[in-house]
Amino acid sequence: MSTLQLAVQFFLQIAVILAVCQGVGLVARRFGQPQVVAEMIAGVLLGPSLLGLFWPELANRLFPADSMKVLFPVSQLGLAAYMFVVGLEFRLDIIQQRLRSAVAVSLAGMITPFILGSALGWYFYRYTSFYPEKTTLFEASLFLGASLCITAFPMLARIIHFKKLAGTTMGTVALGAGAIDDAAAWCLLAIVLASFDGNFTHAIINMVGGVGYVVGTLLIIKPLLTRWARGIEKRGELSDREFVLCLILLALGAWFTDGIGLHAVFGAFVMGIAMPRGVVTRALIDRIQPLTVALLLPLFFCYSGLNTRMGLLNSGYLWLMTGLVMIAAVGGKGVACWLAARATGISNRESLGIGTLMNARGLMELIIINIGLQRGIISHTLFATLVIMAVVTTLMASPLFEWLVGQHRPATEPQPAEGTAQPIPRIEA
Repeated sequence: MSTLQLAVQFFLQIAVILAVCQGVGLVARRFGQPQVVAEMIAGVLLGPSLLGLFWPELANRLFPADSMKVLFPVSQLGLAAYMFVVGLEFRLDIIQQRLRSAVAVSLAGMITPFILGSALGWYFYRYTSFYPEKTTLFEASLFLGASLCITAFPMLARIIHFKKLAGTTMGTVALGAGAIDDAAAWCLLAIVLASFDGNFTHAIINMVGGVGYVVGTLLIIKPLLTRWARGIEKRGELSDREFVLCLILLALGAWFTDGIGLHAVFGAFVMGIAMPRGVVTRALIDRIQPLTVALLLPLFFCYSGLNTRMGLLNSGYLWLMTGLVMIAAVGGKGVACWLAARATGISNRESLGIGTLMNARGLMELIIINIGLQRGIISHTLFATLVIMAVVTTLMASPLFEWLVGQHRPATEPQPAEGTAQPIPRIEA
């Protein structure tokens, strides 16, 4: 297709994706699911699992292979922009006060599912054909362990926004622990890929570069931005030129972390945390969030769904293996995070909420297993099994949260006056 044809096709794709997302969203809301889950399902429906299965000619006309070259970068822009907004709303003060809880939840959410996933990886490697011949036992165990460690960071952020938990102890601890977990999971993936390629240089760059980026952004860029924002606070508004400067920093952060293999979401998220609180963050949220949530982010979720095939689990044995993966995923992530939060002094209701939120895998899981499939580390069968796990753990997050937590929310507390100390907020909905 020519460049002009790709542009015309892209506009049609936007219209179809947004229409289907809204239609599925109307149904999803009846079952207590946030719009983000509807967008995830819409992508699967528009892909080879439904549209491509029953109407392949229509699917090929709507989403020809060449058009993915346009849809992919725009979808990544939407994801990065949204995670930048999540960083703008991130409460470092609560993380500092709840650092012990965030670290404990993060460690529990990494170590337990990693051990269970590695054990399953060993079992699948020894007794099934889930891995290609060139995959080693070390790579098989490490990859499945990393896959079960992952948290749906963008999905988690959208569920927290949907539940109005942004800035609360529950939401902030879950986001903080989820960010650490996903960064660790990507580092584990880098080790697997390095072993697979016989080159560990990339894994070292991945981990050292990630730590260096966080330290440099929060200890160098953040103080400089705080000093820069003093004049903006006096004026009470963010100019167009200053807004563009923030967008440049967003793009550079996403570019750097994506370049070192940690994915663009982490660079955008950390850069959002570094932005000065007050006029700057309020102006950025007001300008970026509406278009990102309504237009760009659905493109990301649908793009990922377009690459997902759900029809490969076609035997009782495969469903039994899927059940084992589900038990390891839910027990290793949800239960472990609940117990860790409870052990650090968080109330049982909030701990249940954190465990439920952390258990969602979503499309970050789809990204990591797509990489494994593309690189030949896992088979199509194991890929399908992990897709089912990702979808089910994401779908169960919202209704399970309502069942365990939503019925016992305390009344909304009055907000302190501007400029006064901010206490750790309680759950509001």
